[in-house]
Amino acid sequence: MSQPSAPPGNPGFGLNLLLLLVAISAIAAPALVVRNAPPVVPHHPVKRLPQRVVPKAELPPVEPVAFQNLDPDDARAYNASVPFSTGPNPAARAFKFVGTDEQRARAIDCLAAGVLYEAGDDTLGQRSVAQVVINRARHPAFPKTICGVVFQGSERVTGCQFTFTCDGALVRHRWSDAAWVRARETATLALDGAVYKPVGYATHYHTDWVVPYWQSSLDKIAAVRTHLFFRWTGWWGTPPAFNRHVSSDEPVIAQLGLYSDAHKTGAALVDASATVAEAAAAGAVLPPALTTDANSFLLTLDPRMPPDAYALLATRTCGERPYCKVMGWTSKAKTPGALPLQPTQIAAMSFSYLRDKSRNYDKALWNCTEFKRAEFSQCMKLQVLVPVARQVDNFKLESLSGTTRVSPPPVTATIRPIPELSGVRRKAETPPPTKPVTAPPAPATQPPLR
Repeated sequence: MSQPSAPPGNPGFGLNLLLLLVAISAIAAPALVVRNAPPVVPHHPVKRLPQRVVPKAELPPVEPVAFQNLDPDDARAYNASVPFSTGPNPAARAFKFVGTDEQRARAIDCLAAGVLYEAGDDTLGQRSVAQVVINRARHPAFPKTICGVVFQGSERVTGCQFTFTCDGALVRHRWSDAAWVRARETATLALDGAVYKPVGYATHYHTDWVVPYWQSSLDKIAAVRTHLFFRWTGWWGTPPAFNRHVSSDEPVIAQLGLYSDAHKTGAALVDASATVAEAAAAGAVLPPALTTDANSFLLTLDPRMPPDAYALLATRTCGERPYCKVMGWTSKAKTPGALPLQPTQIAAMSFSYLRDKSRNYDKALWNCTEFKRAEFSQCMKLQVLVPVARQVDNFKLESLSGTTRVSPPPVTATIRPIPELSGVRRKAETPPPTKPVTAPPAPATQPPLR
């Protein structure tokens, strides 16, 4: 007997199930896509400043270096979209430095520092940077010396024209002697008339992964490696604008005192040491306080830092604490992790700092076997290790203060005279009674005293 068929207009169970699955997929799939989608990275729009052509009667301002908040990839994309100027790009006139040997040495070292820290150990990049420095020295909008151009604004934390002069790079990164030799060769050639033609009369440049605010107001004229080069629009970017006489009165730059003999003169060297020490201390990472004593710090010192920087680092570490102890070692292997200190750790200590405002005490001391100090009062007491058992818990940093010379430990001994060797009786001593002998004694020979 046959089964009755489904009434017309009513779909079967299979079709209903299929429609249900399609409906669920249509809802669930987009939800999963939205939930698992990668995060959206916000893109900061580029703020284009209105381009203004400065008239000949007005000197163009030199804007401080300030960069827009852009991702490097966004910056590269934007820089690639900026077209190069279609105007002529003539090569700059040759420049020859005229001055004394001392002035020339200062100019060479300033220019060498500029090309090395701005372009790295790359001759092509260095030549392009050197040309920009010389172009600036010839332009009335900039300082009229080579050193003045390179270190313009370096006395400020922000606003310097070459970032390496104010961001601590001179302290954080030291180039090899060979790199300095090559940079000085590039600088010497540029000051002797060598011209790098591709950048023409460019006065500005930046790397392609940043966008400075001044970029949109200048003409883009060249690209060398990852650097883009610009010049002013209008008359101030033409050859006649670069007619200023460059002064040979090169200043002494304190920051170069540790790298350049030409800038290592008298007070300048003192200023250089202080400047480098401040920069090194400012860039160092502050250590955490001990968990057992919030006023004590044990740290590993960077042996490349100037010794004076240790004292500045200690004061930064202590902050506003009225009482604070900082103990440092130049060897990470010798730096202890907790108190109390062992005798060998005390003897290996390289630097210590103690502050006690209640006693009006604030003093830094150096291990003078590691660091030569101008004043003996800055030296730690030499810690003499005596191989005897003692309590090391009693060690206090206060015991390191003072500068007295360490004398050899006193030697104490009890000397008992031997009557057989002395041959001398004490005055109050009673002679022993004599005893009869049957034979005369043999003559005694007294051994010599040693």
